[in-house]
Amino acid sequence: MAAAGECSSFVSSSVILAPPAAAEAVATEWVLEFVCSCLCRHFSEESGAGFERWSDVAQALINGLSQIPPHQKKTVYLCQILIRIAQGTNLGLHFDNDHRISPLESALSFWTLLEREEIKLEKLHEDIHRLIQIQCVAVYMESRYFKEAAEALERLFTDSESDKPLRVKLATIIKSKDPYVPFLQSFSYSLLISKIKTYIELFVKRNGINFLIQEAAKQVESKGLGAVAMPNKFVEVSENYESDSETEQGFVLSIILLRDVRWTEAEDMELRLGVREFGVGNWAKILVHGNFNNRTSVMLKDRWRTLSKIEQG
Repeated sequence: MAAAGECSSFVSSSVILAPPAAAEAVATEWVLEFVCSCLCRHFSEESGAGFERWSDVAQALINGLSQIPPHQKKTVYLCQILIRIAQGTNLGLHFDNDHRISPLESALSFWTLLEREEIKLEKLHEDIHRLIQIQCVAVYMESRYFKEAAEALERLFTDSESDKPLRVKLATIIKSKDPYVPFLQSFSYSLLISKIKTYIELFVKRNGINFLIQEAAKQVESKGLGAVAMPNKFVEVSENYESDSETEQGFVLSIILLRDVRWTEAEDMELRLGVREFGVGNWAKILVHGNFNNRTSVMLKDRWRTLSKIEQG
């Protein structure tokens, strides 16, 4: 019996003394996969508010990685692609230091990286690649930024023979200054979104149900909060899922960014200047143009609410 007690004590100590860095790395991988699955679900359902919330979490989590684990490269790339595709028509938003690069051009760079990680789905990869290229030009055309469309065209294409037909076609369209030509209508933004949704479905099926979602589903069922179904590997729960999801999102985000909670006077000043220039509510634009320390648009919104209460008091 004493031996059994000693064994039990040893096991307990081993669990407690497990390397915290290794445990943190595994937990981070679970959270990243969970966040990616949430982004996929909200993107596919075209749930703008839900997608925006999880975009902030994904970006904060990715920014905190010292390096991307090789087996999670596709997960990171997909998150970055979805975030940029969702903002594809917002030419005032920039994800790169080079402000000439539109959200769709930035998405294309990550799509190219994602293609290198996969050996299947070649036709779907090519279709999406071409659609992003076309829409990079079309979005500028629709805003009547013809000069910028021509400059984007130069950045997007190589001199290879395979690229030449599409490059020449788009160059002709830019010269016509007609954003409503049948060619652009045939390769529309809605078609791009549809193709991305197809890719998401295949991605989720290949990767299976995320560990955290599986455990959460068990908790939901055990507590009698509602039936859980997982069609196409997505999780649907009770009518209160959205509000529950929002609470979970805030919890995950607070864990990820706990070390960055304190706002400096310089950041507060940047926030005030940003609101003065762009107006209350334009948090993404303020974030891009301001000098903030690993903040997200949600954090800017919450901080502004706090500052407003302090100043009114």
